[in-house]
Amino acid sequence: MSWLALLQNLEAGTVRAATQDENGDWHANVDVKKGILDVFKNGTNIEFPGGFVDKDNLAVRGFSAEDGVRMVPGGTSVRPGAYVASGTIIMPPAYVNIGAYIDSGTMVDSHALVGSCAQVGKNVHLSAAVQLGGVLEPVGASPVVIEDDAFIGAGCVIVEGVVVKKGAVLAPGVRLSATIPVYDCVNERQLERGEAIPEYAIVVPGSRPASSEWGRNQGLNMSCALIVKYRDEQSNASLALEEVLR
Repeated sequence: MSWLALLQNLEAGTVRAATQDENGDWHANVDVKKGILDVFKNGTNIEFPGGFVDKDNLAVRGFSAEDGVRMVPGGTSVRPGAYVASGTIIMPPAYVNIGAYIDSGTMVDSHALVGSCAQVGKNVHLSAAVQLGGVLEPVGASPVVIEDDAFIGAGCVIVEGVVVKKGAVLAPGVRLSATIPVYDCVNERQLERGEAIPEYAIVVPGSRPASSEWGRNQGLNMSCALIVKYRDEQSNASLALEEVLR
């Protein structure tokens, strides 16, 4: 597949940078990620109106009313090769990078980043200043995935291929990476490294004592995340306010 055809297929949503298997696990689509890197190799830097310099084959995307995407003016950019489904709302300023996938009914709030190849499901809320890290290299590395109906609070940072499963809620300020431990206070266990945030989990920022004896003696703490409960009717009702914004 040529790089031009790849961009068109990514924008149409017919190919994706990551796919989910029958067990619900996500895997990088290596051929797609290699193709995205070829896009950069085949482009030449040019000057765009407004003083921007980028590859000539990566002019920012535009949308029409027929696309069903509401992109409010104020500095938002969606790069070519990103899929944005009908019913998506993007508030300014936001940035959606190449290879990203955003499904229908999702809100991308102000100052949010959907990094390269990040996968976002249906009816997700990415609150203000949420950062979903991008992963292009190594090509075998899986991107950040946010599954359907998840709610990501303001200022959350999710990087290094972390998967947030269906219906999970992240409180403002949660940081998730491959090395930040997650403790399930409901089931009294620590999630395995690389394990997804479970479905319908409610996650808050936490801290834990420093690992070294010297650090503990100094009263130092390190970042972690805590699953404090799982969604119930009360927590679902509190999220129903989201529909008013649509």
